[in-house]
Amino acid sequence: GPHMLARLPVNKHYPDRAALADAIADVLAQQVAACDADIIQMDEASLPVLPDDWPYAARAINKVLDAAKGMTAVHLCLGNYNGQRSPGASSWDRLLDYLNALHADHVVLENAYRPLHEIEVFKELRPDLGLGLGVIDVKSNEVETADGIAARLDQAAQVLGPGRVRFIHPDCGFFMLNRSVVDAKIKALVAGRNLYEGR
Repeated sequence: GPHMLARLPVNKHYPDRAALADAIADVLAQQVAACDADIIQMDEASLPVLPDDWPYAARAINKVLDAAKGMTAVHLCLGNYNGQRSPGASSWDRLLDYLNALHADHVVLENAYRPLHEIEVFKELRPDLGLGLGVIDVKSNEVETADGIAARLDQAAQVLGPGRVRFIHPDCGFFMLNRSVVDAKIKALVAGRNLYEGR
């Protein structure tokens, strides 16, 4: 996403980082407009440690999301950096204004190792914004159980209401884990989903 990309270069041209993010968003929007994909997912990895940047981060990413032809999603890691727990990460309540400002169809969030009480925050999420709940911890070699995943989904439904969680997924990418662990975790995710849905 443009917020993350604007934090990487040395800026000697634009008046501030918000202006740089806006310029990057213009370029990304051109690229996204040329993509013939069913779903475009953006990732803003830096925002959870800089939640006060949300107003300009939302303006910039919305330029990109508005250029997409199909469905759009935004992913945020909360405490995950290269497969490690990031001590500087915020909490979901500090990012709620950002999430509600997004011109996205759904959000893909990291929740697997987060405290269960944080799910309460999503009661304030726009009802038209699809909620994707992370149920697989990508920072651990321990493979989740189908029972544990089904229980997590049941707990979320009790807090947020049935049908509010529209997607389940791993917290983030699996590149730090061995393929055998990844395969087992994905198998558990499917089994947990099936168990929860009574399949």
